[in-house]
Amino acid sequence: MSKLCRQVSIESPGPTLRECVFSFDVPVPDVPMYGARIRVVYAGACYRANKTRSASVCSTSSISSIGSLSGEMENFGIHTHATPAHIGLRDGALFPGYEVAGVVDAIGKAAERLDGIKEGSRIVLYPYEGVPNGYAEYIVVPDFKCLVPIPDELPLSVAAMLPTGALLAMNTVDTAGAYLKRVLEGPAKKDSTTVLIVGTGGLALWALRIATHYFKHASYNNRIRICVAILTDEGFILAKECEEVNVVQWNEDLYEKQLIERTTDACGGPVDVVLNFGTTSRSLHRSLQCLAPGGVVLVTEDVGEKLLPKFAKKSEEMNVNIVIVPNGSIEQLKELVTLVARGEIEPPAHSVFPAEEAQEVVRKLCNSEIKGRAILKFHNID
Repeated sequence: MSKLCRQVSIESPGPTLRECVFSFDVPVPDVPMYGARIRVVYAGACYRANKTRSASVCSTSSISSIGSLSGEMENFGIHTHATPAHIGLRDGALFPGYEVAGVVDAIGKAAERLDGIKEGSRIVLYPYEGVPNGYAEYIVVPDFKCLVPIPDELPLSVAAMLPTGALLAMNTVDTAGAYLKRVLEGPAKKDSTTVLIVGTGGLALWALRIATHYFKHASYNNRIRICVAILTDEGFILAKECEEVNVVQWNEDLYEKQLIERTTDACGGPVDVVLNFGTTSRSLHRSLQCLAPGGVVLVTEDVGEKLLPKFAKKSEEMNVNIVIVPNGSIEQLKELVTLVARGEIEPPAHSVFPAEEAQEVVRKLCNSEIKGRAILKFHNID
């Protein structure tokens, strides 16, 4: 008789928040010939607001989990001023969970072992296309190319935060760095430049910390100014990150013209690059108007796929650009693991919950009751 293990599936919450988390027993998967079986220890808590395959809502969306969820829903054509419990969205889509950290349980007989990984190695899973369901006690991977070893000094719960939000933030900062270098060292080089980070939550916080580290080690670090536009009062947590960072609040009670003037004043004029982690058309439109001619707004794939067609003509008329940034590469994930393990980049706060409490975790996410990233724990290996 096959051994069984627990698996959890989380779908987007319905009107009453009931029956959005399902737990059931499944057979422990066999070890693939060329791959490995992973014992999942931690997985980031997310659920899918399903309008497209990649759309998801998780606690990286804001420092208080998903405080900006109405913006997320608007991005997918769902307009509401209510919390997710009252939206009425009930698509039945199961979100697999792809922020996985754990240990190698078993290795296939013909597997090509990479990076010194062996049975018992601590790893984080790079979220490749077709990544397996991470909300299970055991998962299998077809080969070792998606596994990144985790040093002993990096807690696995922290490692579980790195493959999505942190990796996306890192790739966005890397992309911004390339544009800023062109501004400072290109044919029409400027003496100084400004980058604006738009957002409130964990993603913006990761970006600010990574950008501060990245630019500090660049040859032109003293020529770059970082500014942050926060979307909620909670965003003032970002203001405490660095005394040299100017912060402006995008208060929706003000007129657009006032907000744009306030932002450009805080930035010392129009900016050359915007890292836009907002999710609404309003946020993107405002970001475009803060740019200098030839400037660039960087957006995530989810936002870009939805809004780029709408703003393509507008950006061309303004002589600015919108660039879609993908999640990032496994090489960047390896670099990020090293930087966080060494303490060169400090991770944002996170909270760990037993997987058995997934239903309660989703309820808390929906009501913005969790400070920091929510992580589900499936095994105790301490």
